[in-house]
Amino acid sequence: MAARSGGFLLLLLLGLAARGPAAAAAAKMKVVEEPNSFGLNNPFLPQTSRLQPKRDPSPLSGPAHLFRLSGKCFSLVESTYKYELCPFHNVTQHEQTFRWNAYSGILGIWHEWEISNNTFRGMWMRDGDSCRSRSRQSKVELTCGKSNRLAHVSEPSTCVYALTFETPLVCHPHSLLVYPALPAALQHRWDQVEQDLADELITSQGYEKLLRALFEEAGYLKTPEDSDSMREGGAKALAFQTLENCSEAHRELWKEVRRLRSVLTQHGIPYAQAAETPPSEHGGPRTPTDGTAEQLRGDPGRRGNTL
Repeated sequence: MAARSGGFLLLLLLGLAARGPAAAAAAKMKVVEEPNSFGLNNPFLPQTSRLQPKRDPSPLSGPAHLFRLSGKCFSLVESTYKYELCPFHNVTQHEQTFRWNAYSGILGIWHEWEISNNTFRGMWMRDGDSCRSRSRQSKVELTCGKSNRLAHVSEPSTCVYALTFETPLVCHPHSLLVYPALPAALQHRWDQVEQDLADELITSQGYEKLLRALFEEAGYLKTPEDSDSMREGGAKALAFQTLENCSEAHRELWKEVRRLRSVLTQHGIPYAQAAETPPSEHGGPRTPTDGTAEQLRGDPGRRGNTL
């Protein structure tokens, strides 16, 4: 009997001993998992999952031999920050610290080239994370190097970053010239612009405007309208540039109204008709409460329309 009691006591002590470390481990796990409630700044999540870009990058453009850099990323650690450049995609910054709210942000999204003197001078990454009243942006300068690497990062002005990227792809003296990268049709147009300038048919200011329009058509530069729409997430605001556009939109909307009315009638569902008759189909006097119809009454684009 004593032997049996001793054996039971031994098993009990062994069980308590085994439970002690497990309890301690569970407590440590709880501490480790606790920062998960802090959301996007949680350092235990992959850094890429914490980034929320405002828009998609611009399409590939520029010298075709640089397209091989697309889909690749190059990192540089300076001080307590890790910078990552993904050409034709974006630039990001990650704070190298164990703080629960370590910073990770986008310093710019691929936007357009900077061109001067017939040369691609740099890649502009715009529309990065908000910084005070504007967005962060970065300019990437391409220089000759023995290998592809992000060589230097600085912040010459608040929220504007300067990156130096070394690559053997730009070591040839003609590697960043704009003219050879253009399609043949745009090369011919450039030739004509040069001739018009030589013949004094255009001014130097007109010459610059024509070249910019040519670069915009090639996709190297963004028009102001394109830049605005990209900052709005690619969605253009509804606007009518001409009276004809407005009239056409009104006709299409009225067709849809008539179709919906027909569906309601087929199913015996009543609907109100007051103040809903279009100006072209209203034969009687208008009620003062019909503000929309009153405004469209004098619209010459609406007269004579048969819908």
